[in-house]
Amino acid sequence: MKRRQFILATLALASFAHAANEPLPREEKNLSFRNELRDPMSRGIAWLLAQQNADGSFGKDNTHPALTALPLVALLREPSGKYATSDAVKKGAAYLRKFAQPDGGIYNTDSGLANYNTSVCLLALALVGDEKDVPLLRAARAYVIGQQATGMAKPATDGGIGYGTVGASAKRGHPDLDNTYIALEALRATESLAADKPGEKQLNWKAAIDFISRCQNLPSHNKEKWASGDAENKGGFIYFPGESNAGEMPLEGGGIALRSYGTMSYAGLLSFIYADLKKDDPRVTAAMDWLKKHYTLSENPGLEKQGYFYYLHLMAKGLTAAGVTELERDGRKVDWRRELGLQLMKLQTPDGFWANDVARWKENNAILTTTYGVMSLEILYNQM
Repeated sequence: MKRRQFILATLALASFAHAANEPLPREEKNLSFRNELRDPMSRGIAWLLAQQNADGSFGKDNTHPALTALPLVALLREPSGKYATSDAVKKGAAYLRKFAQPDGGIYNTDSGLANYNTSVCLLALALVGDEKDVPLLRAARAYVIGQQATGMAKPATDGGIGYGTVGASAKRGHPDLDNTYIALEALRATESLAADKPGEKQLNWKAAIDFISRCQNLPSHNKEKWASGDAENKGGFIYFPGESNAGEMPLEGGGIALRSYGTMSYAGLLSFIYADLKKDDPRVTAAMDWLKKHYTLSENPGLEKQGYFYYLHLMAKGLTAAGVTELERDGRKVDWRRELGLQLMKLQTPDGFWANDVARWKENNAILTTTYGVMSLEILYNQM
């Protein structure tokens, strides 16, 4: 496979949508705003580049290679493409390769989160597009596919993918929707590698869809006892079957619902899209209904500012993947792309980074939140 062909194949998900590879049609009314997005995007990237270490890693927290892979993805998806062959990318890619393990994963054996790190590093190295990485990428794909759960003590978690059982994450052996979503994205982004090698073990996509469905508050398609069809939660998603990071809420007339929340509801939508569910599938339409109803830029619905910049990033990615340019709310059309762009501009510091004062899920790490900010702007820029 020629290097250019490999790059083009792996960049098929540059719009973050397996089901919609092509950018949405450009509208003349958006040209001025797109140009406004250039400056905060450029300043965010400049700040990230200033945080790169001599060994290619980013920042002081080097426990997880994903914390370097994510900035690389931001650099490689910069619209002009000028960073594709930069020294920053070359050094960062070399750093990631050091974490390749004999089992095919790409992770730090001491810190774990093996599937998450492997999936993000797989995506980053695929975008680098160096043909010599093909064996490593094939091995990483096989590793991620091999993490799909079967025969779990809790059958509701079968078909999903978790953090893995290596190092510090060994106690988190259960699959969850977040890990499943990022694994599906990495597998879709690199599926050309599977086409080149017939006989490679494939993910059980039906089992994955069933797992995703068991994370959704939708009794018509989720027969788990906890699944609720109440007006507040119907169609949204939780972390894994029976567990919501947003906790519980009492229902009128009695009973308890596991609260749907923003980040996992976008992760659920994206997972369904990567799994090729149709737009009119009741699970997809219910997810969109929940996301429209709970649309906000002030918090991560259900979690306030926890995971806030991840939520904004998943919003940009999810609504773009769904082909949504406007949201219908309270009888009016909301240009969510413009509103999100303005919110990111407002929240960017004069130095060019974004920061969350709520530390959960490492959002006190400005490299992580800035990467989310830059990637969100790139999505908006490419789709407006």
